[in-house]
Amino acid sequence: MKPQLLKVASGPAHSFSVRQDVQPDINNKWHYHKEVEIIHFKQGAGTQFIGDSIQRFQAGDTVILGANLPHYWRFDEVYFSGESHEPVDILVTHFCEDFWGDAFLNLPENKPIKGLLEKAQQGLKISGPNQPKIVELLENMLQSEGPERLTLLIQTLTEISKSYKQEAISSVNFKYTLAEKESDKINDIYNYSMANLSRKIALEEVAAVAGISPNSFCRFFKSRTRKTYSEFLNEIRVGRACMLLIDNMLNVKQVCFESGFNNFASFHKCFKHITGKSPLVYQKEFIKK
Repeated sequence: MKPQLLKVASGPAHSFSVRQDVQPDINNKWHYHKEVEIIHFKQGAGTQFIGDSIQRFQAGDTVILGANLPHYWRFDEVYFSGESHEPVDILVTHFCEDFWGDAFLNLPENKPIKGLLEKAQQGLKISGPNQPKIVELLENMLQSEGPERLTLLIQTLTEISKSYKQEAISSVNFKYTLAEKESDKINDIYNYSMANLSRKIALEEVAAVAGISPNSFCRFFKSRTRKTYSEFLNEIRVGRACMLLIDNMLNVKQVCFESGFNNFASFHKCFKHITGKSPLVYQKEFIKK
């Protein structure tokens, strides 16, 4: 599937975009854009799809995405419930790599920024002791105008480049061919899968959602996501299990079945394969932290 091309508005007085989102359904689809994206989740949690990676995101996460890297932020259902009033608060910055001119990134002083943007082609999760400074710069950028706004963006990128905790998100081999001409199928598959995680999803029914035969569906899905549909389901089910373990309202066996796994042994094996920890260890470490 070709992700939807998103046109990012910057306004006539600005050369790049900075905004604050408080709704969980902003750009809630599989999409890409020519702009680099820096996003910080002040409040909110869910599942992120970046390139060929599927992971949980949560409050406090900061991510930078390179140009044309497909992504999708799927907030948990609790944020869409009118009764829950769970808050969402996100800072987002978009800018084109060349908006300051072709020569800017090639200046010797900007070597760290240029290197950062090259690594961001995979998507980078940023953490470490200087993350509060990065968030402060993003917040100041939201309120600034004129040359100060440009200066704050350069400072933000410089601060990110200095972070020693830069975790690559998508695989180094992930490439998306923008010339593909297809209908919007992956978004439908993602939404259907997320809505039906707690039960067994037959291949025939999800193929019907995509409007193709089961045999064609398997080839189609793997060629676009670099993983089988079963692998994809396991990853998002483990993501849901992580959320339930963090909530600490159910015991581990209840989490297993609520996440859509048929038996505890397969759940335990799959959870440890994806996270590197057993469900109980994961829960205890989070609670301790």
